[in-house]
Amino acid sequence: MSQSSSPDAAASPAAIVQRGSFELTLRRFAADKAGMLALGFIVLLVAFALGAGLIETWTGHSPVDQFRDTGLTPTGLPVGPGAEFLFGTDQLGRDVLVRLAYGARTSLVIGLVASLCASCIGITIGLIAGYVGGWTDVILGRAMDLVMSIPVLLCTLALVSVFGPSIMLSVAVIVFFSWTTIGRVIRGQVLSLREREFVQASRSLGAGPLSIMVVDILPNLTVPIIVYTTMMIPAGIVFEATLSFLGLGIVPPAPSWGGMLAEAAANSIYLVAWWLILIPGSVLLFTTLAFNILGDALRDALDPASRRRSRHNKSKGRQRKRGKEGRS
Repeated sequence: MSQSSSPDAAASPAAIVQRGSFELTLRRFAADKAGMLALGFIVLLVAFALGAGLIETWTGHSPVDQFRDTGLTPTGLPVGPGAEFLFGTDQLGRDVLVRLAYGARTSLVIGLVASLCASCIGITIGLIAGYVGGWTDVILGRAMDLVMSIPVLLCTLALVSVFGPSIMLSVAVIVFFSWTTIGRVIRGQVLSLREREFVQASRSLGAGPLSIMVVDILPNLTVPIIVYTTMMIPAGIVFEATLSFLGLGIVPPAPSWGGMLAEAAANSIYLVAWWLILIPGSVLLFTTLAFNILGDALRDALDPASRRRSRHNKSKGRQRKRGKEGRS
């Protein structure tokens, strides 16, 4: 009499699915709740900036129109948040919501363009300094130190006094003072990569220095390039807001977050109109925080070993602290 096999015994083992590095990176990033929340905020902010024209059409208010009849009280004070002006008005009766949307467009464009330009310059100089070495490395390294030692505000004041404030000047100043950060990081990475076996193999096969830097070394720098470029965007946004706050950036009446804060502070109108400081200041704060959290999440997703090393170092630090407390 034959014995029938059970369904569990007859079931074949589950197939092993091989996942690519890109899919694994996405899964690690999706598992980071803080990173996903920061990404969602950035997406909403970009949609808010791109929809500035739609917001203007919906409200019927342009960023420079002054509504002195409906946007100001009989005593000349700004109107608070309400049905007609969702985020209130400023000291000239202009709609804060519309100006905030156009200011977001300005800040994001300047931050993104300046970060990309600074990254390109820093990557190029870091690659050349790290790979060529010798006097080239010394000269480029001292150039980085020189740029980092220049007083930012004094240099900006001198440039504005000669050329006048403008968007192009703001981008140029941000790029000039930002490329050194990623340049030093890339230089340090290249110094260790140029002695690796795959670089030696390419050199032995007759590859030139430019081919080795672009084809062999540059793809291995993807993680620091993505992470540091992402973290440079909020720095550029804050830099632009600082320049506009000091009157060295965007020329009024063009809206910018720093300019909105400066106008509220210059007239001390924030003492009776809290929304003129709270709303643009909060948006600037959360934007910077979101980009920084996104950069940390990308670093953990692209290089999970760095997260394990960080946890290992923290655990060793706690063990040393416990040991010192035990001896005391």
